Amino acid sequence: MATPLLLLLLLAVATGLPAAAQQQQPPIARPGCRDKCGDISIPYPFGIGPGCFIASQFEILCNDTGNPPRAFIVASDTTYQQNAEATLVSGVTEYPFVFNRSAIPLSPIELMDISLARGEVRAYGAVSSYCTKSPTSHEIKLQRTSVMPAKTSHWPLRMSMERNGLVGVGVNLEARLVNTLYIDWPSSDSWLYTTCTSYTSSGFRKPINGSCSGNGCCEVPFAGNSASTVPSFAVSFMPENNSRWDSDELPCVYGMVVENGFYNFSSVDMYGYEVLSRKFQRGVPFIIDFAIKAEDGYYGNGSCPAESQQAPSGYACASSNSFCANETSFDGYLCHCKEYYEGNPYVSDGCQDIDECKNPDLYPCHGNCKNRLGGYDCPCKRGMKGDGKAGTCKEIFPLVAQVIVGAGCAIALIVVAFLFILLKERRKTRDFYKKNGGPILEKAKLIKLFRMKDLKQILLDSNIIGQGFFGEVYKGLLDNEQVAIKKPKITGELEDEQFANEVIIQSQVSHKNIVRLIGCCLEVDTPMLVYEFIPKGSLHDILHDHNNNNKVALSLDLRISIAAQSADGLAYMHSKTNTEILHGDVKPANILLDDNFLPKIADFGLSRLLARDTKHTELVIGDINYMDPTYQKEGLLTGKSDVYSFGVVILELISRRKAVHSDTNNLLNSFREAHEKEMKVIELFDEEIAVPQDMGVLNSLLELAMECLSLQVDERPTMTEVAERLFLIGRSRQQ
Repeated sequence: MATPLLLLLLLAVATGLPAAAQQQQPPIARPGCRDKCGDISIPYPFGIGPGCFIASQFEILCNDTGNPPRAFIVASDTTYQQNAEATLVSGVTEYPFVFNRSAIPLSPIELMDISLARGEVRAYGAVSSYCTKSPTSHEIKLQRTSVMPAKTSHWPLRMSMERNGLVGVGVNLEARLVNTLYIDWPSSDSWLYTTCTSYTSSGFRKPINGSCSGNGCCEVPFAGNSASTVPSFAVSFMPENNSRWDSDELPCVYGMVVENGFYNFSSVDMYGYEVLSRKFQRGVPFIIDFAIKAEDGYYGNGSCPAESQQAPSGYACASSNSFCANETSFDGYLCHCKEYYEGNPYVSDGCQDIDECKNPDLYPCHGNCKNRLGGYDCPCKRGMKGDGKAGTCKEIFPLVAQVIVGAGCAIALIVVAFLFILLKERRKTRDFYKKNGGPILEKAKLIKLFRMKDLKQILLDSNIIGQGFFGEVYKGLLDNEQVAIKKPKITGELEDEQFANEVIIQSQVSHKNIVRLIGCCLEVDTPMLVYEFIPKGSLHDILHDHNNNNKVALSLDLRISIAAQSADGLAYMHSKTNTEILHGDVKPANILLDDNFLPKIADFGLSRLLARDTKHTELVIGDINYMDPTYQKEGLLTGKSDVYSFGVVILELISRRKAVHSDTNNLLNSFREAHEKEMKVIELFDEEIAVPQDMGVLNSLLELAMECLSLQVDERPTMTEVAERLFLIGRSRQQ
């Protein structure tokens, strides 16, 4: 009876672990309140539903009928958007359309995301347009947005004057940002806030993609203008030359309030009817600042309490590990987590301790890192003294004593090693040769079998050309041929005939984009492999390991060629050999280049060999920066695992950035976030190839990489399909 009871207790403890782990997640919403609307996090003081937000202006409405669900700032008489359209006849006045506030229904502002650290809300704002429908008829589409009342110091929301700007796109255009207050617009009581002008016309200067300097596109930042804030605003138009409305190719002009740096001008946006409005159907992002303010004293004080003063009722900084910061320009305050803490300072226990030891880039430690509440300790390693954080640890053991002990140990080791080699070398050499399948390979006669004495003159430290997870690589001359010898440093018990079978499979691989196996040496514990030498080194070295003055130039055509031929080599391994060969560690370091930049796949099959020749294994081997999450989680290595890793290789080729697996520097997450949110990615591409005329090709490469990196294994293409699409991209570009 005792044994079943013990098993039940262990089962109960095991099933309780996930729940306990979940409780450690820092809360972002009030207890019992939703913290997400679709993929958008809703942190308190914002909230969904009664009792979940700090004040009515922070209420969020989640429309769960959409896919995905969409979040909105709840509309009121002061925070809303109005969209109006009208068809106008010719001969109208300069302001042909009155924005009648009372006649147009209010709608809530759609939310994109919330940043508590910056005190910002990103929301969608529509693109206003003025289009020619016929020589005598025009169509105008305007949006009026209100984020705060005209005259109050207690309102917690306002349009950011530092992070937004006015953008106009079109020919002979003057875009106008107008402060509409509470009155109908436009009218004589409205006032002009700022304008931007574009004078490009047919036969004039050709617009420059990416430039908004008044030639087809104009942009004016708000910072530095006369007014401190614009509570209620709209964009209008005043054409510089009325004759330009007769153009069939350029029928529309556009204006929008947009987050600084978001819009990347393209001349194609000027041509056609409602092109820019369709491009941003949900709108463009603009920034709304927020702060905690007092309004009749019902949800907190309007400034931080003094250091000796007790926090007043309704004080918003609820976490014990938070602090308050006055926003003097806003007449309010924001809450922040203290140093070494992160989370939501507006909820109890929202700011939780950071494990600094997991982020050495921000929190350096040259000793033994130990996390603690509110910081971390970094004592020097044993036998050393100093400051581990400052990197001043020095050895306590005297140098003379180190030399004496080291010399004594070295002499003893040499003597022991000499005796051991003398007595055991012949027997071990014979045993290793047999265990590693020497008799089988002798009969197969597929590759050369080298003696250890043949390789000794090459296996010198001065000949090392690379080191990695599996061991060292040496360069040397063998039988009048330049070769690369791979000497593993991982030893293990291989089953009889296992290594021989693997070598036979590799020796049958013949492809111009795969490194050729010449032979092997079996007279050691873990056999050494002899490959053809590839002179230019790895793709990783070409992309990243260079001096500023010796950077290797890589054209876009060359990068596409390297990617296509590397994919062709992997596709051959997957589907065009007698036995399917999975690589298991695809990365730029395992793609070698010859003098003509022809890529050759290296190190294939080695991880499968060490994992006892099985696809399922508890020993997951490979570089975590390129590893398929499914393989990492389940230990199942498939052809789609190599496809995932190759997707990361494509990202490195087009960005020339390292694929570092960390929370603060993650190449994959940067591209995935920009791709999913339809944000501009030009800054992620390598500036050497990120030219306007090649953006289409770069976007095609990015789309292919995103397909390879799909978390759904079945949605990834095969390596054969990847190679075919890369060759097609290359041929299309050459044509």
